[in-house]
Amino acid sequence: MLKRLGRGMQASLFRRLMLGFSCVIIAVALMGLLWVFLEAKATQTTRTSSENRAHVRALLMHMRDIAGQPEHMRETLEQSEAARVQMFRELDYHSRVRLRVWQYGRLIYNSQPDLPDVLPAKAEHGHYAWVRWSERDDRTGVVVERSHEVDDEWMLTLWGVNFLLSSTIFSLPLLLVPAWLIVRIGLKPLRTIAAAIEQRSDADLSPLPDSKYRELSPLVAATNALMARLKQRIEHEHEFLADAAHELKTPLAAIQINTHVLLSRVSGETAARCAEPAAGVREGVARTTHTVHQLLAFERMRAGPEGEPLPLLELGAFVRDRLAMAVPLALHRNIEIEFSAPPACHLPLHVESLGAMLDNLIGNAVKYSPDDGRIAIRLEEAKVGTGPRLTITDQGPGIPAALRQKVFERFYRILGQEQSGSGLGLAIAERAAARNGAAISLDDGAHGGGLAVTIAFADD
Repeated sequence: MLKRLGRGMQASLFRRLMLGFSCVIIAVALMGLLWVFLEAKATQTTRTSSENRAHVRALLMHMRDIAGQPEHMRETLEQSEAARVQMFRELDYHSRVRLRVWQYGRLIYNSQPDLPDVLPAKAEHGHYAWVRWSERDDRTGVVVERSHEVDDEWMLTLWGVNFLLSSTIFSLPLLLVPAWLIVRIGLKPLRTIAAAIEQRSDADLSPLPDSKYRELSPLVAATNALMARLKQRIEHEHEFLADAAHELKTPLAAIQINTHVLLSRVSGETAARCAEPAAGVREGVARTTHTVHQLLAFERMRAGPEGEPLPLLELGAFVRDRLAMAVPLALHRNIEIEFSAPPACHLPLHVESLGAMLDNLIGNAVKYSPDDGRIAIRLEEAKVGTGPRLTITDQGPGIPAALRQKVFERFYRILGQEQSGSGLGLAIAERAAARNGAAISLDDGAHGGGLAVTIAFADD
C-alpha cells in the first residue's frame, strides 16, 4: 500500500509527455483559431463589398425601366428594402444597411435618414466599420449607393467562439488517444528494462543485454557499469573478510597453545590464582575461533557459480551424518535427539552449504536446549504442490515473534542470552537454504515452547 502511495506521489514521465503533447495540440489549436479569426474578418469585409456591388448593379438595372417616375422608384426601393429587412430578420442578421438613390443630383431615397452623411470606414469609439459601394448609370442619371455595416465581433460572442472551437474540441480526444497510445508503446522498452532489473536476485550482478534503441543504450551502459563496479567492490570485501579470517586462525591457535604451555609450568598457589584468568582466556580464544570459522563458512556460501548443476543426494542419510557429529555434545548434557525420515528423499543439493546449515541449526538446538531435554528432527516427503520439509524442534527459550526476521541479520544477538555465540548461525542457515532453493522459517515449538525451524525445499 505504501509502495503504491509512494509511486502515486512521484512525478510521472508518462504524464509529462502527455502534458507536452496536450500543450502542443492546444497551442496549435489556438494559433489556428487566431488565423481563422483574422481570415474571417478579412473575408467578411471582402464579401460585404462584393454584396454591395451586386445589389447596386441589380438596382441600377431595375431603375432603368422606371427612371422617369420618381414616386414609383421610391415605392419600389422601399419594397425592396422591406423584403431585405424581413429576410435578415429571419436569418437573425443584425448588421445595418443604408441604401441611397439620387437622380441628377436629387436624393430620391434614403433607407437610414438618421445616420450621418459620412459613415466611418474603420471601427472606432464602439462603432462598427462600414463598407460602401456606389455606381452611376449615365443614361438615366441614377446613382445608387449602398453602405453595409461590417459586424465582425460576432466571432467574439459565445455563439461565434462555439462555432470556431467546435472542430478543435471534437478533434482533441481523437488526437490525444493516438498520442496516449504512442507514448505508452514508446515507453514499453523502458518498462521492460525495469522489469528485467526487478526480477533479478540480489546476487545477480551480470550485465543487462544491450538495448536496440539508441536512446536507451546510455542508460543500459551506465547500469552495467554500476553493477560491474558494485560486483568488484563486493568481491574485494569478501576477499578481505576471507583473508582476515584465515590470518586470524594462526595467531589464535598460537595463543591457545602458548596459554596451555604457560599454565602447565605453574603449580601450587600460583596455579590457583591463574585458574580463573586462564579459563577466561580459553573461553575468549574458543569464542573468537568459533567466530572465525563462522565467517569462513559464511563466505563459502557464495563460493562457485549458483547456476552450476548440483549432485543428487539422499537427504535423510545426509542429516544422519550431521547428527552423528552433534551426538557427543548431546550425550554430555543428556539431551535426547529423535529423528524420523521417509525411506528415501533424493534432491539436488549443494553439499558444503547444506552441511553448514545443518551444523548451525542442530548446534543451536543442542546449545539452547536445557539439560535432559529433547530435540525432534522430522523430514517429511514431498506432497502435491510442495517439496520436502525438514523441521528441527527444540525445548529452548525460543525466539519472540517480533524478532524472528531480525535474527537472520549478521551478528545480531537477542539481548539477555546466556549462551555464547557470534550471531552468524542463522544468517549462514538462511543463505545456505537459498543456495539449495529452500526457504527457512521460524515458529513456536511443541505446546508453544521452544523453537521450530522449518526448511521447505522447492517442489521439483
